Amino acid sequence: MTLALTLTFIVLAALTVLALLWSRWPGWLKGLLVTGAAIFYFWADGVVHDLAGWPTTDALPERFVLLAAVIEEPTNKGPGALFIWVQALQDGKPVRQPRGYQLPYAKDLHALLNEGIKKSRQGVTQMGQAEPKAGKKGLNWLRPGSDEQVVKIRDLPAPQLPEK
Repeated sequence: MTLALTLTFIVLAALTVLALLWSRWPGWLKGLLVTGAAIFYFWADGVVHDLAGWPTTDALPERFVLLAAVIEEPTNKGPGALFIWVQALQDGKPVRQPRGYQLPYAKDLHALLNEGIKKSRQGVTQMGQAEPKAGKKGLNWLRPGSDEQVVKIRDLPAPQLPEK
């Protein structure tokens, strides 16, 4: 799949160069072509990362089942990150496909995930909740970091079976 996508990008770039060099298009149309090709490239790059299984930096689902976690502690070379694999819950049931998420490193969340993974290895399924962090109201995109979430992890309650 990677080779096919690479070849597609090469063909797109070659066609753009051919159109720029040998066409009699007006300058504004050539500029529009270059702008469109650049936008398409960056959009396609994001789509490819989602397809390839790269963890997303999107917000966690409101309720989820914790499947796995990998913790990358901060070092001199990088700030560290928390990678978690979850399955969202909708109407009390897990969705079909799990998803990987990348969260910024936080020591308290590191400890919470460690505890959750330990319990999960012991056979106790872990359920999580993600809520937006309380803060000032207003335009969130003006305040970096205002999209942070408070994550809570607890044991999944045992299913209630109907009486006979």
